[in-house]
This record gives sequence, structure tokens and C-alpha cells, in this order.
Amino acid sequence: MSTWSNGSSNVCYTSFLLVGFPGLQESRTLLVLSFLSLYLVIISANALIIHTVVVQRSLHQPMYLLIALLLAVNICAATTVVPVMLFSFSTHFNRISLACCLVQMFCIYFLIAFDCNILLVMALDRYVAICYPLHYPEIVTGQLLVGLVGVAVARSTGIVAPVVGLASWVRFCRSDVIHHFACEHMALMKLSCGDISLNKTVGLTVRIFNRVLDMLLLGASYSRIIHAAFRISSGRARSKAVNTCSSHLLVVFTVYSSTMSSSIVYRVARTTSQDVHNLLSALYLLLPCLVNPVIYGARTKEIRHYLAILFQRAQLQVPTEKP
Repeated sequence: MSTWSNGSSNVCYTSFLLVGFPGLQESRTLLVLSFLSLYLVIISANALIIHTVVVQRSLHQPMYLLIALLLAVNICAATTVVPVMLFSFSTHFNRISLACCLVQMFCIYFLIAFDCNILLVMALDRYVAICYPLHYPEIVTGQLLVGLVGVAVARSTGIVAPVVGLASWVRFCRSDVIHHFACEHMALMKLSCGDISLNKTVGLTVRIFNRVLDMLLLGASYSRIIHAAFRISSGRARSKAVNTCSSHLLVVFTVYSSTMSSSIVYRVARTTSQDVHNLLSALYLLLPCLVNPVIYGARTKEIRHYLAILFQRAQLQVPTEKP
């Protein structure tokens, strides 16, 4: 669908075709099965950890609640992309309106930014817990936690809104085919027919500024945390503190390496096929959603303990055949 204008351009597209893997059209069944399996694993793994935190009252502490929130964001991020992609693969209906495209773009980048902001809140929580353990219950209250999450939501919105807002003012007349499985910013901007230098400048500035600021804050927090952890006299407490921090740092590395790889993807795309480019994009979007619950489920002692109990109860409830 398109809107005709009287300007120099004959047409201004208001709906687009999402063509995620143009070279793999004959392998749609394989793509559907692969991404469906990946999506089900992501939903199951994240939901299992969230269920464990919600059910066990002893885990109703700031650190575990933030872990549950992070994993809930993982489910939302995967759900924003995968079901729409699977629907287009299965029904061959892959047209999307400009409004829906911008909404999807906002959701994708908002959830990525919110993911990173939750990691900052978790770093602050661990900083207070390890550096000021005696005052931790007084400082990190439920009210403070809600306020910090609210700030994270506001900051994520402030990061994404200018980029999506500027994209909504762009005219698209080069083509109505987006060579991507989702409405990614640069994939959509390639279809513009006007000057998008402001869009590129704002997008790049926002990304660099926030990534550098985040890394500085995370680096400062965890350097202080690790320094304080190694000064703990009790070997058991020191080991627990270091183990907790290493889990968080693994998640930080996974999330930030995945998000920063998006810019590398477009560089690689110059010498590789569009299909490889899109597979790498899917990897950086979905990898944290898959890895995060594994890290927290395997490395967090309290969560691992309750997961073991949950599996044991499930095995006891399985009916056995009587001889």
C-alpha cells in the first residue's frame, strides 16, 4: 500500500514487505522449526526461573526480584520479534504498516535499553550489599527499588523515543521491501528518499553516549565491588560475593557484547549475504534471552537449590507403572 504525492517522488510507501531471509525461501519449514524451538526454550527457561523466584518467599529479595525482572524482559524481547517472524514464514503474509513497524522498532530498542538499565540497577544493588552490608536493608528498600526501576523505564524511553520519533517523519519512496525479519532502524532507513543525516547522527550519538556511560558506571561499580569482596575476612562470604558478582558480570558481558555487535553486523554485511547478516542480527537479539536464565539458574546457589527441589517434586509426581 502506498500514498501518492505531488512532489518530485511519485510515491511514498506506508506499508512494507518484511523479507528476512531472501535466499532461504525454500527452507521456510527449517527456519520455522529452528526459531520455534529456540523461542520455546527461551520462554520455558526464563519462565522457570521467574516462577521459582515468585513462589519461594526466601527469594523475595532485591537481587532475585531484579533477576526475575531481567528475565521477564527477555521473554518480552523474544516475543516482540519471533512470533511475527514465524507467522510471516508460515503464512507468507509479511506485510506490515509503517505505524506497526515503528511500534515494533520502539519495543525492540526499548527492551534492549531497559535490559541494560536493569543491569545498572543490579550493579548498584550489589555495590550497596557488599560495600555497606550492615546498612543494606535500610538503604535498598522496596520503595527505592520501585523508584530505580521507574528511572530505568524513563531513561530507556528517553533513549529510544528520539530515534523512533525522527524515523516517523521520514518519507520512504525507494522501495517497500525491508530486507530484514523485523523493523530495525537502519534496515528501514535504507528505504528513505530524503536527507536522513539527522537520524543517523542522533542514533549514533545516543548509542555511543549511553554505551560509554553504561560501561563507565558498570566498571566503576564492579571494580569497587570486587575490591570490597576480596577484603572480606570470611572465606565463605568472600566466595559467595565473588560468585554472585561473576554471574552478573557474565550477563553484562553477554548483553553488551550482543548489543554492540549490531554495528559490527552492518560492517560484515558489506561482504556477506543478506541472510548471514540477518542471522547475525537474530543472534544478537536472542542470545541474551537464551543465555541469561542458564547463567542465573546454574550459578546462583539459592535459585539452583530450589530448581533442584522443583525437579525432584516433578519426578515424584510422575506415575510409575505397577507390576
